[in-house]
Amino acid sequence: MKRFEKHIFICENKRPDGHPRGCCLDKGSAAVRSMFKKRLKELGLNSDVRANSAGCLDACEYGVTVLVYPEQIWYGGVKTDDVEEIIQSHIVNNKPVERLFIKDKRFNKDEFEA
Repeated sequence: MKRFEKHIFICENKRPDGHPRGCCLDKGSAAVRSMFKKRLKELGLNSDVRANSAGCLDACEYGVTVLVYPEQIWYGGVKTDDVEEIIQSHIVNNKPVERLFIKDKRFNKDEFEA
């Protein structure tokens, strides 16, 4: 039996100032992670869904990057205002939020065949 039904990884990597790809931490990932944890707990989902900080997910230019398993859905540019939509649509109703998908074919490969 699985411990968690879904696992949400939020990149909190910090690159040096001025790095051309930027970093998720400077784009607000700590606040996004905090919001996921808060809302999952408030909704009573924290025993089935885990939100974790992650090191570099190698999608810095798309940050704040959020990755949801087991579906392997990659979200980019996530803001705290997007957290509730991801939770309600993807986590609760199993309908990923397509508007936030990273549209690079290296990510979400099943959605964006080239």
